[in-house]
Amino acid sequence: MDDAATKRRAMVEWQIAARGVADRAVLDAMEAVPREAFVPDHLQELAYDDTPLPIGQGQTISQPYIVARMAEALDLGDHAERVLEVGAGCGYAAAVLSRIAREVVTIERVERLADLARENLKRAGITNVTVICGDGTRGCPDRAPFDGITVAAGGPSVPKSLREQLKVGGRLVIPVGSARRLQTLKRITRTPDDDFVEENLGGVQFVPLLGAEGWADED
Repeated sequence: MDDAATKRRAMVEWQIAARGVADRAVLDAMEAVPREAFVPDHLQELAYDDTPLPIGQGQTISQPYIVARMAEALDLGDHAERVLEVGAGCGYAAAVLSRIAREVVTIERVERLADLARENLKRAGITNVTVICGDGTRGCPDRAPFDGITVAAGGPSVPKSLREQLKVGGRLVIPVGSARRLQTLKRITRTPDDDFVEENLGGVQFVPLLGAEGWADED
């Protein structure tokens, strides 16, 4: 445990803060959540490497820096009530967000991964995350509106459903691109006059966002 905590502190210092992530709540959350609890047993020794890792079903746990960067881009502040994550994967990013927001809803289209996320979050003692198995491109209208929405997969465009489920002043962080594996990270903010302001945050590479308002499933 001491070794893992030391590696976690080094990860935050050298992989995240050194690259410009400065939000104290995000840095504290990254240091608090044990990434080793969310990776497969045979990859435990790589848990704090500066890289994504496979978690099964053709999916990965994101590089720690990317998790932190997207969490910071949400700019949740001190009063975030509810955050939506699209693409639960193994539950790691939701666990990080759970340290910042009062409630996190995370959607995963692959049932086995949704079950894995629930197991990992329960084992980590995290109780303010709800995992739903379904089409994340549709969002979660029953729990909307959200202070922030983050999408851990790249879509061809920004799903209309996700825009509509933002609170006024809320932010949606999503990779978007015309290629299935190469995107631009975008932040979309809903304004008081019910408009949306879009910012480009740089190039990224994510797995494709599959669903009714994303890419078609080639399988």
